[in-house]
Amino acid sequence: MQRRTFLKAGLLGGLALAAGGAAYRHFRPATPQRFALDQPGRTMLAALIPAITGLQPAPPALAAGIERVAGAIAALPLSMQKEISDLFGLLTMAPTRRLLAGVPAWPEASPAQVAAFLQNWRTHRTEMLQTAYHGLHDLVLGGWYADPSSWVGSGYHGPMKELSA
Repeated sequence: MQRRTFLKAGLLGGLALAAGGAAYRHFRPATPQRFALDQPGRTMLAALIPAITGLQPAPPALAAGIERVAGAIAALPLSMQKEISDLFGLLTMAPTRRLLAGVPAWPEASPAQVAAFLQNWRTHRTEMLQTAYHGLHDLVLGGWYADPSSWVGSGYHGPMKELSA
């Protein structure tokens, strides 16, 4: 590749990123608002929950787990809800999902693709992606295991009776 071609490609890539960021800010409000889980976010969580928990929950259990994750996010401070909303926005927009996660549309993503994406973010050299992974991981596991009915699948029988008295 020639130097001029490389510089042109870099300039065009920078302009594309700037345009994407401007479009994202235009469609997302600048002031922090309460997190609202939309349908693309639900679809993404439906792919992430089995990959993170290692379980294949039945549809009603999966839907309940998605609602518990949404509830866990709603209980966070507004500034954290804004960050999570931004992360969900990036992971549900097709160009950024492909670029950051390497995953096709969430319903079409295979469990192996989702697991590879999560593993990549978990061990990524960029701390921001590692932090995003840990945030997703903790939210999903916290929301999933908040319901005692999900304990059975993992072999956890609940807190010791002596401690719950």
